[in-house]
Amino acid sequence: FIICRLMNNKLTIVFIISTMKFFVVITVLAIAAGAINAQGPVQIPEEQKQRIIEYAAICGQQNSIDKAGIQALKTGQFSNADQNAKCFTNCFLEKAGLLVNGQVQNDVISAKLGGIFGADKVNAAMAKCNGLKGADNCETAFELYKCYFETNAA
Repeated sequence: FIICRLMNNKLTIVFIISTMKFFVVITVLAIAAGAINAQGPVQIPEEQKQRIIEYAAICGQQNSIDKAGIQALKTGQFSNADQNAKCFTNCFLEKAGLLVNGQVQNDVISAKLGGIFGADKVNAAMAKCNGLKGADNCETAFELYKCYFETNAA
């Protein structure tokens, strides 16, 4: 089962895996690392919500990210992020079309987020963060997410 809810302007996705009897909490922060902190509730179209849930489930399984790693991403505790957390971020951003082979897709970010959060806010976040590069695609995605988060843009 997968549950999706909006709390404090952040989309929270909770996976409940009954066979393993534990919860994995993933905060995608409105399309992972692209949402701009807006006044009031974030209005994410239902179709995008469903994709968020799908991508998070796939990437969570592919990268074996644990509860502690997810919680650290959720709360902005980046210092101990492991490779699984970084590659989860890359997987999600690539599935969402925001990154392709480590390259930021400005047009996709603008199209998906501009209408939700406003073009000016999206453009300002992109100008600050989108030039960041890491040692590999996972590191690049993680650094982008971190930048958006730390500038209150995710």
